[in-house]
Amino acid sequence: MMAKRDRPYVDKYKGRITSAGQKYGVDPAVLGGIISRESRGGTGLVNGSGDNGNAHGLMQVDKRYHSPKGAWDSQAHIDQGAQILAGSYSDVERKYPHWTKEKKLKGALAAYNMGAGSISSYEQVDAKTTGEDYSNDVVARAQYFKKHGY
Repeated sequence: MMAKRDRPYVDKYKGRITSAGQKYGVDPAVLGGIISRESRGGTGLVNGSGDNGNAHGLMQVDKRYHSPKGAWDSQAHIDQGAQILAGSYSDVERKYPHWTKEKKLKGALAAYNMGAGSISSYEQVDAKTTGEDYSNDVVARAQYFKKHGY
């Protein structure tokens, strides 16, 4: 499993991840899952960037839609990613108030990856995400990080 391979790298940022999670009401295990998926704990980045230079940092904040905050591995960056995810959750909650908390989380993850406008139904939540598996993959990684103290 990828999360197992990434854990030593993600663990370097555990304090920052936990702090961001507490600040924005986001489960730190989910943030760890995003960092694992997006940047392999930083090992998949070139000079702090990915996606052909379009995305910044551990959480791969898309420069086309957000002004990156802080260095690629900073508290400010992880806070920004957590804030974007919390905003995505609110967007999904407004759009689909009847969804369960678990469905809203998957919707928020898909929205983090592709924007809330890309979600047309829960059944198609990952249809437009990277690899068409983004939310399921991040949730699986988050479950791993949860079992390992996040």
